[in-house]
Amino acid sequence: MNNQNLTPQYIQHHDDEIDLKELFLALWRGKWIIILITFAFAGGGVLYALSQPNTYKAEAILASASDSKSGGLAAMASQFGGLASLAGISLGGGGTDSKAMALATLQSRQFLNAFVNKYDLLVPLMAGEKWNPAQDKLLINPEMYDEQQQQWVREVEPGKTAQPTDWDAYKEFKKILGVSESKDSGLVTLSITHLSPTIAKQWIDWLVVDLNAWIKDKSLDETRRNIQYLEDQIEKTNITDMKSVFYQLIEEQTKNLMLAEVQDEFAFKIIDPAVVPEEKVGPKRALICVLAVLLGGMLGMAIVLIRYAFAKKD
Repeated sequence: MNNQNLTPQYIQHHDDEIDLKELFLALWRGKWIIILITFAFAGGGVLYALSQPNTYKAEAILASASDSKSGGLAAMASQFGGLASLAGISLGGGGTDSKAMALATLQSRQFLNAFVNKYDLLVPLMAGEKWNPAQDKLLINPEMYDEQQQQWVREVEPGKTAQPTDWDAYKEFKKILGVSESKDSGLVTLSITHLSPTIAKQWIDWLVVDLNAWIKDKSLDETRRNIQYLEDQIEKTNITDMKSVFYQLIEEQTKNLMLAEVQDEFAFKIIDPAVVPEEKVGPKRALICVLAVLLGGMLGMAIVLIRYAFAKKD
C-alpha cells in the first residue's frame, strides 16, 4: 500500500495503537518496580492501620420538647402576640425556632467551652492515647500530659503555651461531636466518638442534661425580664386599658415561668438514651490497606511511565 494514499486519520489511529502497545510493554518491563512499590505501600498501610487505636461512637436520639407544647404556645402567641408587640416584648413560641436555637447553642463555642471546663474534660479530650478495656481506663499520652506532675508537656509552636486554650478545646470537641436531624421525623441524633466507649456514653448524657439546663436558664431569664418590664410599664401608665393589657401579659408570662421551672427536659426529650457501645466505628483498617495498595500501584506505574518517557526522549 502506498503511504501517500493513507488518510491522516488512519495514520493518527495507527500511531495511537503503537503508543498504547509501547506503554503496555514499558509497564510490563517495569513490573518489578511496580510490585515492589505496591508491596512497600501495602506494608506501610498495614502498619499504620494497626497503629491506630479503636474509636467508639455513643448515640442518643432526641425529640424537640418545644414540639409537644407548640400548640399551646401558638394559641397564646395568636391571642396575645399583638398585645405583646405593642408592649415591646416577645412571647416566643415557634417550635422550629426553639429547636434551631437549641442546636445552634449545642455547637456554639461558648457552650462547649463551658461544658469542657465544668467537667474538667481537657485531659481526656486532648491527651487520650488509647483505651484499656480490661480496666475500663483511658490511657494518657505521656508526651502530651504528665499525670504525675499534672501538667501539660506537649510540643507546641513558638509563642503558644503547652496548656491547650479554649480555642484548641473547642476545635477538638467539634471533631468528636456529631449532630444530625432527620428531615422526615424531625428527630435529632447526638453522637460522641471517642477512644473510650464509657467516656463517649457519659459525655452524651452530660451534654443533654447541660443543654436542657442552659436553654432553660436562658428562657427563665428572658421571661423574668419580660415580667419586670411589664411591671415597670404598669407603674408608668395611667391608662386603665393599657394596665389591663399588661396584667394579662404578666399572667401569661408567670404561667410560662412556673411551667418552665418544673421541666428538666426543657429543650430536648430523650427518645433513645445513649448506651456504652460494644463495637468500634474506626479506624477502617481494611479501607486503609486497600487505599495504600492502590496508591502504591499508581505511584509505581507513574514512575515506570516517567522513566519510559525520558528514555524515549533521549
